[in-house]
Amino acid sequence: MCPPDDAPRRTDATRAARGAAPTGSPPTVLLEDVHKSYSNGRVRVAALRGVSLEITRGEAVAIIGRSGCGKSTLLNLISAVDRPDAGRVVVCGQDLGRASEADLTLLRRREIGVVFQSFHLLPNLTAEENVALPLALDGRRDDGRVRSLLERVGLGERLRHYPAELSGGEEQRVALARALVHRPNLVVADEPTGNLDSKSGAVVLALLDELRLEEGFSLAVATHDPQVASRSDRVVTISDGRVVEVPGR
Repeated sequence: MCPPDDAPRRTDATRAARGAAPTGSPPTVLLEDVHKSYSNGRVRVAALRGVSLEITRGEAVAIIGRSGCGKSTLLNLISAVDRPDAGRVVVCGQDLGRASEADLTLLRRREIGVVFQSFHLLPNLTAEENVALPLALDGRRDDGRVRSLLERVGLGERLRHYPAELSGGEEQRVALARALVHRPNLVVADEPTGNLDSKSGAVVLALLDELRLEEGFSLAVATHDPQVASRSDRVVTISDGRVVEVPGR
């Protein structure tokens, strides 16, 4: 991907060639003047202060900033885990402020895939069973999709291995396949290379990039890793709960 800093504004033709939607298409993620705070004892701490952001279909956006700046809160909203105190958050067409808990559960199960820094694989399930879990939770089964994804991430011979029998890079590739198995429109990644060595991290990033372009999902990734940011279409910098920089698309 092109480096985010001083990149020229991309044309619709360029975006289409990269798997992204034309700029007139509805965004996968829309935040309008979003505020979110949390209680810290008797003190109310503002995590986000008037954040506005769009992520279009097929676009990869890196979210950077120091620890405690609001990245995790922003990811929680984008992944429909939390709701804003004020402002509007729309994810895959669902307004989080108006959605019921049942609506949000379905949204997370069917439209959103999450890649965690610490993998979060279930130790008593094989690689194949871990990848199939999102489908099972939604009452579905697609063995062909599960095996195809594991083959795509280079683990076709490790289907029946348990997490303890896999390396860190292999575990993260299982987690990536699990996040994509239900064909989400949005993938949210929280420091996806944070627990990997540079070689394993580069493999995971290349796979994520390749699969995004093939399957057309949008990607929001929080990172401290310059390598991750440099592979994104756009970088959003968060400081003290505010967006302070959004380089051109």
